[in-house]
Amino acid sequence: MRIALDIMGGDHAPGHLVEGAALALREYSHLSKLFLVGDEARISAELKRLAFSDPRITIVHSSQVVDMSDGAAESVRKKRDSSISRAVELVKSGEAQAVVSAGHTGAAVAASHVKLRTLPGIDRPAIGAVMPTATNYFVLIDAGANTETTPLQMVQNAIMGAAYSKHVLGYANPSIGLMSIGTEDSKGNEFTKEAFELLKASKLNFRGNVEGHDIFENPVEVVVCNGFVGNVMLKSIEATATAVLHWLKSELMASPIRMAGAWLARGAFRAIKRKSNPDEYGGMPLLGINGICIIAHGGSSPVAVKNAIRQGAESIRTQVNPHIIQEVQNYNALHPTPTTQHSAIA
Repeated sequence: MRIALDIMGGDHAPGHLVEGAALALREYSHLSKLFLVGDEARISAELKRLAFSDPRITIVHSSQVVDMSDGAAESVRKKRDSSISRAVELVKSGEAQAVVSAGHTGAAVAASHVKLRTLPGIDRPAIGAVMPTATNYFVLIDAGANTETTPLQMVQNAIMGAAYSKHVLGYANPSIGLMSIGTEDSKGNEFTKEAFELLKASKLNFRGNVEGHDIFENPVEVVVCNGFVGNVMLKSIEATATAVLHWLKSELMASPIRMAGAWLARGAFRAIKRKSNPDEYGGMPLLGINGICIIAHGGSSPVAVKNAIRQGAESIRTQVNPHIIQEVQNYNALHPTPTTQHSAIA
């Protein structure tokens, strides 16, 4: 498996990225090549600092870095030699099978959309975030690629999320919920109401509207929303999990008796921490592009980078894209009205 890693993307680049690459190469023997894309001198310096070398490493020099202040589309046009653009080009040429980036999310989405294009029948790519509940894992889609979508694109998001849930997470017939302000069919704004009717008419396993508490109390396997709502949900859930762990630790340290109880239950607490830790999931797949792109958190630790590379390898192995294409074709055969409304990236 051949993966291109954007070394210059993220809050802790290039250090955490190079260290994460080293962890991945040590652990994953099925990686045949890892392209480290970025400033060659800085990458070499980090490898020297770690005293790490591996024949599977190929350094690809790039002279530019996309800053967080850069516009998404502008970064693709004006920074053609950026690390993310060069990494995506390796996938386009076939030298790499997947790209992993912890940098500017908009730039990663734009570069992948422009250079790799979308799959047949998919209008815009969407980010799928895998989230844990007490009983299952669900795919939150879109988690931030497109702040504005059409109702028909919401159906495409549902198709992509269901394909990922089925073929990567292993759910035989994933149920789908539309994020809204009430479970009743009549709840929501005009946009969600139109999306509801399209999803209801599809052959997907659509359960109906879901509210914020439903995704954990009565979970589905796929939660569909636009990128604005999804990104707010994702960050709120992550922040809440962090806060709860902080509160719990503070209360357990309040007295010797509580500390003794915490020591006895330390295995359970560690398990909860692992399950709620974003580092364990590594990154989020950008679904709908003609290739594989994994988007990691900007503040990714070396362990998170390692797991994002693992997720890229799993996406290569499971090959979800042909399944997405087939499901879109099935939908279009039943609903002859065109489902794609191609538009330029904003």
